[in-house]
Amino acid sequence: MFDAMVNTCHRLCLFLLMVVMMAVVPAPVQADAVRDQYFKAENAHKKLLASSRQRKYRHHWLRVIKEFQKVYDKDPDGAWAAAGLYRTGATYIELFRRSGLGDDRDAGIKRLRQVQKKFPRSAYRAKAEKLLKDFPNIKIPPAASKSPQKKRAERSARQQFENAEKCQARLMKNPRRTKHRDVWLTCIDKYQSAYQADPEGPTAAASLYQMGALFQQLAGYSKNRSDREAGEDHLRNLINRFSGSSYATKAKALLGEKDVAAVPPPAKAAQENAPPADGQPSSLFSVSGLRYWSNPNYTRVVVDTGGKTPYFHRLLKKDPDLKKPQRLYVDLKNARLAKDFPKVIPINDDLLMDARAGQYQNDTVRVVVDIKSFKTYKIFSLMNPFRIVIDVWGKEEKKKAVSDKQETAAVKLPAGKIPPGSLARSLALGVSRIVVDAGHGGKDPGAKGYYRAAREKDITLSIAKKLAKKLEAKIGCDVIMTRRGDKFLTLEERTALANTKEADLFISIHVNAHRNKNAYGTETYFLNLATDEEAIRVAAMENATSTKNISDLQTILMDLMQNAKINESSRLASYVQTNMVQSLRKKYSKVRDKGVKQAPFYVLLGAQMPAILVETSFISNPRECKRLMDPTYQDRLCDGIVRGVEKYIKATSPTAFQKASQLPAHNG
Repeated sequence: MFDAMVNTCHRLCLFLLMVVMMAVVPAPVQADAVRDQYFKAENAHKKLLASSRQRKYRHHWLRVIKEFQKVYDKDPDGAWAAAGLYRTGATYIELFRRSGLGDDRDAGIKRLRQVQKKFPRSAYRAKAEKLLKDFPNIKIPPAASKSPQKKRAERSARQQFENAEKCQARLMKNPRRTKHRDVWLTCIDKYQSAYQADPEGPTAAASLYQMGALFQQLAGYSKNRSDREAGEDHLRNLINRFSGSSYATKAKALLGEKDVAAVPPPAKAAQENAPPADGQPSSLFSVSGLRYWSNPNYTRVVVDTGGKTPYFHRLLKKDPDLKKPQRLYVDLKNARLAKDFPKVIPINDDLLMDARAGQYQNDTVRVVVDIKSFKTYKIFSLMNPFRIVIDVWGKEEKKKAVSDKQETAAVKLPAGKIPPGSLARSLALGVSRIVVDAGHGGKDPGAKGYYRAAREKDITLSIAKKLAKKLEAKIGCDVIMTRRGDKFLTLEERTALANTKEADLFISIHVNAHRNKNAYGTETYFLNLATDEEAIRVAAMENATSTKNISDLQTILMDLMQNAKINESSRLASYVQTNMVQSLRKKYSKVRDKGVKQAPFYVLLGAQMPAILVETSFISNPRECKRLMDPTYQDRLCDGIVRGVEKYIKATSPTAFQKASQLPAHNG
């Protein structure tokens, strides 16, 4: 009886102890929540730095700062508190270096000093002290030093400035809005209100700069001289009133002027800027070539330069009095025409007469395209090397109606006259021509394999040849390869070929690579904004450029994609990816489906048909590198791609294969 009572007491004590511990020590759960918040904030910060568009706007920075502040607020004495408070201050300092606003600087310094005071034993104290050394002489003004009127003016200016930033963000996010002048002027007026609310305050210089920059951008669309002059006036006002501001330096750069502090001593400057024999400044980039590809409804012209140059374009109306046709010109700043550059390159297709270039000013080359007729055009730049691409489209012909007539005529031919794989069968399926692009080639070997004998350019060519034969045999269409040997082609040339040949589909074959040799799998891409860092990495690798250039490209991609067949490309990519993986898994183990992704690939820019880029496998992975060199594996890959194309055609035109089966059989 006594023992039973003792055991009961023990159990009761243990139960009470557990209850007390659960009530008093919920730290692990709290620590997990705070840790998750920290990583959430860190990911938001990484995404912000990866987006050149978002970095321009203050409210995106404040959103990230708020996430880091939550880490500290959730548990001010916890293990993650010092890290959260430090990152809050450091991000404010990052914002200050872009905004030049005293409030951002002061908020950052305040939190870094909090880290020093509250967490003396934390490793973040040393980091905070190091960051504060950048501002040794800055004193945070006491709140009482500002009059109530001044405080109200600053608050009003700050609110107006943030409203203007949101207006600008909405404008840049939607390409359709950029076509309306009143939308531009609305945003400019909001910055004007911010400036007038406090002309000497912390947002004044930033407001003037944004007004000037927006007017300059508007001038690029409107071609209105008064817009460009208004932009220059605001920028020069900024330089005169706030010469010590970081925005003054930005304004000078936007005006094409060197900052005074960056100009070398007179003697050295005279030596460095001495003109060469042709009388042009030595710092100018050379415009070295014009290339073009054309068919009756499409022409692509590429301007090659020696480096990245600012450029502006304008469409001029036809002038019958001066006997001048309609013209499209592009002015390249900081440029000079290369020696022996041909003055006129005749094109003489249905859209353009010719392209010509001349030294318009001492530092400006003007490229002019004489136009016969056109429907629309796009101009964009590519990097590494820098070149400007001009795409011109004519009015669409009723190609489909012609195809329908051809199909009907072909179906009526007597039995025995139509071989399998004929044009009639292709027309019945709705896909008569496919361009297969073997990635890289010639002086561009592509990615290096895990095994020394493996090179991307060789493997992609082998796969492309197999794919072309299978497409011709199984789908019965005309297949054109961008290259059939070890030949170098620029990325823009490959797309131009697909457009000029009026292809119905474009398939670009590549192999993936990664520093981590354990990375493996297959994935298929279509043209769009990149959705993650991995997509940006792959696009940068295939574009032979940097991830920064990919981020910059995304800011203009929305406008370029208006004529692209994004939805069709997405569906084609999905069918190809699914069937390629299924085909490989029937014979091979460890086949990873990395799915369908989107990214801004140069080789897909401007494609006028559904276009995809297939990353077949990782050449950097020992297992997949060995497989990629195996003809049997290549055959399996191609079988999957072909099956995907077949299913895409069937989904796009459900009666396609029914029509094909009704065609007269070939009796040999």
